[in-house]
Amino acid sequence: MDKLTEIMAWKAREIAPRLRPVRESELERLGQIRREGPAFHTALRKPGRLAVIAEIKRASPSAGPINTGADATEQARLYTNAGADALSVLTDEKFFSGKIEDLWDVVDFQNRHQRHLPCLRKDFILHPLQIVEAAEAGARCILLIVRALDAATLGELYDAATLAGLDTLFEVHDAHELERALALGPRIIGVNNRNLGTFKTDLAFAEKHLPQIPRTIIKVAESGIRAPRDAARMQAAGADALLVGEALMQADDLDTLMRQLQLHPDAPAD
Repeated sequence: MDKLTEIMAWKAREIAPRLRPVRESELERLGQIRREGPAFHTALRKPGRLAVIAEIKRASPSAGPINTGADATEQARLYTNAGADALSVLTDEKFFSGKIEDLWDVVDFQNRHQRHLPCLRKDFILHPLQIVEAAEAGARCILLIVRALDAATLGELYDAATLAGLDTLFEVHDAHELERALALGPRIIGVNNRNLGTFKTDLAFAEKHLPQIPRTIIKVAESGIRAPRDAARMQAAGADALLVGEALMQADDLDTLMRQLQLHPDAPAD
């Protein structure tokens, strides 16, 4: 069993006790809620530079503990002050030490202080109820891992997110997954440089697949981006945005690293 299969099997068992039918009318009501600030896809359009989705990430199966004591609200404050364009909040507890309450807390903090960076609920989503939870917590986007879902489920979840007023970030890793995502008419596609079966990372995956994505779609490079030279490689491959967690969570100078990832001034000219 590879790692993603293991995680998805655990997630199915974890959410089983709380599952219930989700009606379209419930999703539509959530979609009518007025949200402050830009939509997630809008926040990722930054002409002339890369957008950064800054991820609140305490741990991961590949890295182990990253910053286990991090407070989600405080991390969101630091990211916002450093100039992040959007936030990603990991809500998986077993493998990433997150929880849905982190998302509630981050959105509440932003509402109280009139600071409205749109949030992605980063989790292993396989049922519409998880989309309801994301919308109720104030997320503006969900992640769908194409490899983890069959065609019917992928389409069902995308439709549910759209009804709930949420953007969807389709995550792909190879040409077949990209083809499946493109068939649904997405607005945002992320290429994950990490193989979710082995959890090994190689920026060449994004360099190979980002150019295959139409220019009308927002292109996000995910995983393995730690330094200005990595950002430069991803932008050269066609990325509009970066999703960065570990490097930002561990940064000694968060403000400087954020600016470097957005503008990569110290990246080699070649």
